[in-house]
Amino acid sequence: MTKKPAKRTTPVAVPEPTPEGSVDSGKLTKAQLIEQVGTQASLTKAQTTSVVNAMLEAVVAALTQGQTVSLPELGTFSVTATAARTGRNPSTGEPIDIPAGKKVAFKVAKTLKSSL
Repeated sequence: MTKKPAKRTTPVAVPEPTPEGSVDSGKLTKAQLIEQVGTQASLTKAQTTSVVNAMLEAVVAALTQGQTVSLPELGTFSVTATAARTGRNPSTGEPIDIPAGKKVAFKVAKTLKSSL
């Protein structure tokens, strides 16, 4: 005689659906950001999309030019240089040269950090 598997006694947590009907995955998408900004600013979806896109384009343009972008209560984006270095190919173990480059760094504002 085989044993029956034990019944699950604790209920499985089902995530609450978001207003659009999709399940919240722990991240805010661009579409969700546009919806929230539009609601708070009483703008149409087209106006809000234009505003969000313009803001993102301005941030990208400033970073591309090497400028620092400071957003109070959110944080600061900056471009930092990375030095040339030697790495290893993970499949073969051969050394490879990694050229110098640039990367975007983000430093969280104190107000946001303290509220997390």
